[in-house]
Amino acid sequence: MKLSRYRPGPGMMVSAAFIGPGTVTACTLAGANFGFALLWALVFATITTIILQSFAVRIALVTQLGLAEAMLKTIASPIGRILASLLLISALVLGNAAYEAGNMSGAALGLEAINGGPLAFGIAPVIISIALFASLMLVFTKPKWIENILIALVMLMSLAFLLTFLLIRPDLGALLRGFIPSVPDGGLMTAIALIGTTIVPYNLFLHAASVRERWDAKQLPDAQLDTTLSIGIGGLVSMTILATAAASLFGSGKTIENAVDMAQQLTPLFGSMATFTLGAGLFAAGLTSAITAPLATGYIVQEIFKSSGSRRPFQIGALIVIISGTVAALSGYRPVELIFVAQIANGLLLPIVALFLLKLANDRNLLGQYANGLKANILGVAILLVTTGLGFRLIARALGFWP
Repeated sequence: MKLSRYRPGPGMMVSAAFIGPGTVTACTLAGANFGFALLWALVFATITTIILQSFAVRIALVTQLGLAEAMLKTIASPIGRILASLLLISALVLGNAAYEAGNMSGAALGLEAINGGPLAFGIAPVIISIALFASLMLVFTKPKWIENILIALVMLMSLAFLLTFLLIRPDLGALLRGFIPSVPDGGLMTAIALIGTTIVPYNLFLHAASVRERWDAKQLPDAQLDTTLSIGIGGLVSMTILATAAASLFGSGKTIENAVDMAQQLTPLFGSMATFTLGAGLFAAGLTSAITAPLATGYIVQEIFKSSGSRRPFQIGALIVIISGTVAALSGYRPVELIFVAQIANGLLLPIVALFLLKLANDRNLLGQYANGLKANILGVAILLVTTGLGFRLIARALGFWP
């Protein structure tokens, strides 16, 4: 696997998807409340994501099936296939519609951070513009162009957060100690949140669908290189956000609820440039996730409701997410009920998808020589246990049993 062969590809779309306003907020709160102590959780989450996504890539390229297609193909019972399809749709269509509102609002907040306060014309024009941009891209643009635009936006986002990190100049020794696993008092839930916000079920479907449009089984090494490096870059971006918050806010006694609060605190300490770069990064994070959430939904709907040569199911699935998210964001409504359902559905979906991935990755009739070996299975079982725990935690939190 030669690094010189690396070209950013579908793996960068996965980074674009998991670094949204929710991840930015989780990393900001982790750094502000616990300093560098939870950096190791992001390392663990990034490695776990790379392994799971590499399973999905291998299955997609060898079988030339989307992940939803491959999963449903293994279910013999028609009723079982219907139930599995309903779970996928409820978790991903409804869940992504709820999160889309947060993505759009997060992008608007990034512009407010750059502006130094509320926008004169409000956030409604920003939300509508993002919705129109995402709709035009997904309905009329070729997949390759979507991929290229997302790669460019991720590069912009990465540069913005990296510049902010460099302007803050954190203590290198304290930063390195954060890679040693430890859980400070009260930090367990935050560590789990960092892992949960990085390992996102819909990214597996997004990645499996997008790699088939670029590579085939013979190019699996190139696809896996892209998976490792592109998602690794995404993990580093999350780490720079946490480290920026840790260096600038930990121990300050200031109340921080999100990345915009952090941006407002940076100006008197480090100048307007730090606030500008952080705001630009938050805007890019919201914009990229506002594209990938409906994109993944469209792929899944297309795979479940097959239509020969027609992109209509894809377009309908994507537009449902965009329209629902836009309405929720414009109404100022915080979609608590939708997120409640989404958390339960995603909590159920995460271990189920991980189990199916492991099962498919071991199917020698399906993958032949590309099936899992012992080392991959050990890693897969360990990840399955972690994702099952995360799934139960998401459900318990949604039901109010676990704060």
